[in-house]
Amino acid sequence: MTRKNPEKTKSDRNFDSIAAKFQQNIYNTTKGRLRQLVLQRDLLELPLLQQPGCRVLDVGGGQGQLALWLAGLGHQVTLTDLSGEMLALAQQAAAEQQLSLHIQQWSLQQLAEQRQTAPLVLCHAVLEWLAEPAAAIRQLYQLVEPGGVLSLMFYNVDAKRFSNIVYGNFNYVLRDLAYKKKVSLSPQNPLDPRDVSHWCQQAGFTQLSKTGVRCFHDYLRDRSEQETEFDKLLEVELRYNRTEPYASLGRYQHLLLQKPL
Repeated sequence: MTRKNPEKTKSDRNFDSIAAKFQQNIYNTTKGRLRQLVLQRDLLELPLLQQPGCRVLDVGGGQGQLALWLAGLGHQVTLTDLSGEMLALAQQAAAEQQLSLHIQQWSLQQLAEQRQTAPLVLCHAVLEWLAEPAAAIRQLYQLVEPGGVLSLMFYNVDAKRFSNIVYGNFNYVLRDLAYKKKVSLSPQNPLDPRDVSHWCQQAGFTQLSKTGVRCFHDYLRDRSEQETEFDKLLEVELRYNRTEPYASLGRYQHLLLQKPL
């Protein structure tokens, strides 16, 4: 994540060339829909979003699903990403929906250097693709205005390990989740929630809430029920995904973190 080590920076993931594949295999699936609806529920509870006009900075927001939703609610949203292809899809969707988005093809490092700030900063499913996630937390802290909130969602290594045990992938688990063959859409660096919590505390954040995302969806024995029983699955998810032990089994963890005044 730092300019001093270009080899590290190169390992930060850019989704150019597979943006359409990402849309088809992630966003346009039950897991993508579920993730979106859980995040919307959590964000709507923030006092910052109770009235239109909140300034929002969406870091690594890709094709802008949440950014477009927030813009539709009347908020002033800046969408950033490394991938020009992702941002082009977001721009096209904004035009089709007649919504206003401020779009910048900037990295997190560039945002921190430019001192861009907002009362609400989003960073969802980004940390696990970065070379130095701990440094990214410190940079995100710089982007949040005093008293503001960071909405942080990351890929949970505990859930990845648990799901692979459930699937019977014991050798993979015993290799400590080391890939033999990397999958382009599968995060290569799932994060330990204890590490992330420590990094956030070190940076100066106070945790407001923790939500598991996809606490049940990925563990269904009958995968067809992800689609046929989606409404009931969503109801169960929203009822229990802040309750332990289910919250900690979410494929992703969603934290709302506040920066002190």
